[in-house]
Amino acid sequence: MAEFDFDAVVVGAGCVGLATGYALGKRGLSVAVLEKEAAIGQGVSSRNSEVIHGGLYYPTGSLKARLCVQGRRALYAFCDAHHVDYDRCGKLVVATAPDEVERLEAILEQARINDVEGMEQFTAAQAIAMEPELACYGALWSPQSGVLDSHGYMLALEGEIGAHGGAVVTSTPFEGASPLEGGGFSVRAGGEEPATLSCRYLVTAPGLFAQEAAATIEGFPKAEIPKAFYGKGIYFRLMGKAPFARLVYPPPIHGALGTHYRRDLGGQAVFGPNLFWVDELDYSVDPSARAAFTAYIRKFWPAVPEEHLSPDYAGIRPKLHGPEDPQPDWRIDDASAHGLPGLVALFGIESPGLTSSLALGEKITTRLEL
Repeated sequence: MAEFDFDAVVVGAGCVGLATGYALGKRGLSVAVLEKEAAIGQGVSSRNSEVIHGGLYYPTGSLKARLCVQGRRALYAFCDAHHVDYDRCGKLVVATAPDEVERLEAILEQARINDVEGMEQFTAAQAIAMEPELACYGALWSPQSGVLDSHGYMLALEGEIGAHGGAVVTSTPFEGASPLEGGGFSVRAGGEEPATLSCRYLVTAPGLFAQEAAATIEGFPKAEIPKAFYGKGIYFRLMGKAPFARLVYPPPIHGALGTHYRRDLGGQAVFGPNLFWVDELDYSVDPSARAAFTAYIRKFWPAVPEEHLSPDYAGIRPKLHGPEDPQPDWRIDDASAHGLPGLVALFGIESPGLTSSLALGEKITTRLEL
């Protein structure tokens, strides 16, 4: 058998790339995770809501539905074992208008199909008894939802990769790969000390740069690289006491779960993200969006003081659909899609990717037939 520098190279040190490195390392493989930024988790993984999703909404049998539930169960256990902070605070999905009550019933049915534990339907009075400042016409209760310290989680994954003999190498961009005769890949890594690495298995999980990475792999059919779309969302933070202890979500909008509320682990209230479509990776936050945020928040928290909402941060989601298109499932493309044995290329891993990351790592190992 050919000698390789590493059994596996993973591109991207966000939560999914790190969880994949962890899953491969647990199986006794030597792993190198390449990250172009100077630190782990600087892309999609650090610009989200840090929510642990229950798995309510996703279509029956989809990767999102199955891996969200599996990943969420694994994530709480991992956090307990590695002393990662989280708050299993639960989530209220609220009807903000009478005609949304029927939508809650459909979400409840989907959640039960998806095997989400503990779901209940509440009257408005029951929900308001839990959260007295809330305004709604009814709600769903998801006790398994929560928030976590996503950076602490990724540091724990990085530690596990090291403990299993692997390495996470930052400031090292992936510049391409070529298949080797007899199997495996030659991987070109850039940075201050460019290098060429050989590996048996290659996994690309670079989030917003998934299409760009696939295009640099020799023999990857261009027709199998999906078009990339960018869905941007911004967040506002409340200066003052957080109004709710639990997550509060209106029903989803097309293409996203919509602007919601969370109390972060520091006790502050954060609202967002909204969704709009951009052509470039721009993380600026427009303060003039505050009025629209306030109007939306007032649907479920009428007392929101607009002057206490402060622009916070922005995130961009790697989407596989445009504004008017149906929202597709994630893509976990193995050799059956692109014809390159030993390669798994991920596309469109947006929410609930953080929640699902441990299950995604396990799924990737099965796609590599390990």
